[in-house]
Amino acid sequence: MITIEHVSKRRGSHQILTDITFTARPGRVTGFLGPNGAGKSSTLRILLGLDRAQTGLARVCGRPFAELTRPLTTVGAVLDGSGAHRSRTGRAHLRWVAASNGLPRGRVDEVLDVVGLTEAAGKRVGSYSLGMGRRLGLAAALLGDPEVLILDEPVNGLDPSGIRWMREFLRERASAGRTVLLSSHLMGELAETVDDVVVIDKGRIVSLGTLAEVTGGHRSLEDAFFALTSTSGSSW
Repeated sequence: MITIEHVSKRRGSHQILTDITFTARPGRVTGFLGPNGAGKSSTLRILLGLDRAQTGLARVCGRPFAELTRPLTTVGAVLDGSGAHRSRTGRAHLRWVAASNGLPRGRVDEVLDVVGLTEAAGKRVGSYSLGMGRRLGLAAALLGDPEVLILDEPVNGLDPSGIRWMREFLRERASAGRTVLLSSHLMGELAETVDDVVVIDKGRIVSLGTLAEVTGGHRSLEDAFFALTSTSGSSW
């Protein structure tokens, strides 16, 4: 489970986040959605211990990220691509990540197979397409078989078949009782994936609830978001 309670963040004179509060529950796919610059990445960076909040608490499975002794066994995250050095092969990168968390080397080939990168594992990361880089990042996030999975723009760079595969994979993950949090500005691509929705705009939560509750009487997720962010004055 992910719990974020009254998190606020200021950078200089600019208020980045204001009183962010929401929960992502086990067995559910939660969409954390909003326009670029809304505060999604800042929230995730605070959750993952990469940045500090002025106020509030962010926890993964009841603990701050900094208190996790082997973080990959609790939470797997992909924020900016694969995070791999371009001169390394995909397999070498994953072996390095596994070793850093004391994970068995054999797990590398397992996750490569899960994300469909077995044949490309010996190629240098610099030769990977954007979609392949996304899959490599996901493989790294899965090394510890974590209870919580956090993905930023998970379908970015994927072709239609890749999007279908990602959707099915995430649904299976949630069905197994895991917590899945997806951050994106691509509402249409996630409408068939998420159970719960948290909408952020200009650093504030403007709506949250189940997909049905947030969309209400609107024809689509995009229509609901347009109505919500028009009310909040966004140019999204």
